[in-house]
Amino acid sequence: MRKIVWIMAVVVLAGCSEQPAGEMKSFPLSDVKLAEGSPFYRAQQADMHYMLAIDPDRLLAPYLTEAGLSPRKKGYGNWEGTGLNGHIGGHYLSALAFMYASAGNEELLERLNYMIDWLGKCQEEHGNGYVGGVPGSEALWEQIAAGNIQAEPFSLNGAWVPWYNLHKVFAGLRDAWEVTGIVKARDILTGLADWCYRLTENLTDEQMQDMLRCEHGGMNEVLADVYRITGDEKYLALARKFSHREILIPLMEGKDELTGKHANTQIPKVIGYRRIAELGNDTAWAQAAEFFWQTVVRNRTFVIGGNSNNEHFHAPGRFERVMHSTTGPETCNTYNMLRLTGMLYLAQPDARYMDFYERALYNHILTTQHPDGGFVYFTPLRPRHYRVYSRPDSCFWCCVGSGLENHGKYGEMIYAHNNKELYVNLFIPSTLHWKEKDLVLEQVTDFPLEDQTELRFSLKKDTRFVLYIRNPRWVRSGELAVQVNGEPVATEWLNSSWVAIDRNWKNNDVVSVYLPMHTYYETLPNTRNWIAFLHGPLVLASVTDTTDLEGLFAGSGRNDHMPSGPRYPLEETPTIAPVSPGFISEVKPVEGKPLTFRMPGLIEQEEYRNLELVPFYTVHEARYMIYWPVSRSSVMNELPARE
Repeated sequence: MRKIVWIMAVVVLAGCSEQPAGEMKSFPLSDVKLAEGSPFYRAQQADMHYMLAIDPDRLLAPYLTEAGLSPRKKGYGNWEGTGLNGHIGGHYLSALAFMYASAGNEELLERLNYMIDWLGKCQEEHGNGYVGGVPGSEALWEQIAAGNIQAEPFSLNGAWVPWYNLHKVFAGLRDAWEVTGIVKARDILTGLADWCYRLTENLTDEQMQDMLRCEHGGMNEVLADVYRITGDEKYLALARKFSHREILIPLMEGKDELTGKHANTQIPKVIGYRRIAELGNDTAWAQAAEFFWQTVVRNRTFVIGGNSNNEHFHAPGRFERVMHSTTGPETCNTYNMLRLTGMLYLAQPDARYMDFYERALYNHILTTQHPDGGFVYFTPLRPRHYRVYSRPDSCFWCCVGSGLENHGKYGEMIYAHNNKELYVNLFIPSTLHWKEKDLVLEQVTDFPLEDQTELRFSLKKDTRFVLYIRNPRWVRSGELAVQVNGEPVATEWLNSSWVAIDRNWKNNDVVSVYLPMHTYYETLPNTRNWIAFLHGPLVLASVTDTTDLEGLFAGSGRNDHMPSGPRYPLEETPTIAPVSPGFISEVKPVEGKPLTFRMPGLIEQEEYRNLELVPFYTVHEARYMIYWPVSRSSVMNELPARE
């Protein structure tokens, strides 16, 4: 581990603008390459191998069937064969586009073009712009067009969430066009949007809102995106028509009425509200999306960055009940919360968005893929429980679809920019090509194994711009330090969250950033009787045992995504002994084992005192502890939620 000697404190100056100079943008995935060796790179590669193990012809089977064509191969089973047929095919389009842009494997692009060619043939066969794998499509959509609507939360006229299913196709075609530039994907997308417009044209507002009681994904977002792509106002109007007011109106009024609602039904709706606000200059809708983000992150989120239990938002004051559950936060929820977070950040680059993004990225998204491939649906927080992993031949849950996408787009928010400023949001080893500035920026680091990073500049000519480096919430006040070419520099601060360096950058300039990490704790929200340990941005967990891991790698059963092994009694859970202020000093690093800690003086039961705390993203195929119960005789109620 490299160490830099810091000989001068950062100088704090006033006068830094609080607004970015121009529209904030993320960089195309093709312009950010992950460095080999990091946990994110390894996750990217595992995802790519899993992706290539899936047969496109089997994913296409539902689409060909609905178009009256003979499938080239038998379709997959599990959720793909029991009513949600075709949903993974839509996710697969997005995942192929993201991974091709990130990793550059030509086989991915070949598969993407192959999928799109066949979807185009299916659309031609339908003859009305439609393409989808929803079983019984023709009869279903005829009923909907006629205003015969029978909606339940997960059923529309007897079909399993058909608009949710179709949203994946819309999104996949959009991503194939915007990420890889495949013109045919854009043409199929606009044809599908036209079909949707005609289908719903004669439905009353009451009928639309009734229909939207059934989970429908982010239909409002993708239709707004079609407006952005084409400039045709009818699609923006259609996006508003697909916006569920039962959720929107309370959010506009600043009311949290989410308790008991299916979490991942709501988050994509809010992403759509934010996209419509962006494209339609609607402040009220933008504020509704911001309020949703605030209440979910502040009042409904666990230490790993995930939210909800058993797919639903629990009451904010009932977090402790989740410790009894064997389900826990769902991966799709965090996938969508990160999408919303990225949108809010680009609208206003507040570091609190990136603090949450980093927390959820390291401690939920990165943890939801097995090192050899396989995706997690639920992450149980119950002490001494475990996760279940998918297999590419038998498991086609929603979190497999979002999982395929997650690990192929790690590069999307490491950096951001406008015409005069470059933001370094995340400390992930990577190489950025900022084409407008003819700059290649290499971020060299072993973070989080080391608490520093270097930014190395390659420029053909001197270029002036402001470099913003995020000052993370987990760095103690005044401890972040910066050098340029080995010399401490005077810097400006923006809201104590960004350090700004405004200079004429030259070839071979090197910026060194020191990010000291400390060990601390957070309590379970709204209770002092459960705590979790962290080091820097990393949630620490302990492996307790590897027994009774039934169904560790899931089969094809409808509910095989849920861990079916026995629940170990909570009364036998390792317990933190009575503590007092300053107890965190008892969590001590283990010599010779990076990011590994022990706390024998804090654990009540002798048999558990040798347990080690390690980053949760390294824990797999095991039962684990994230939250620890604290002895009832402790004085935890007198302690702050975080040191």
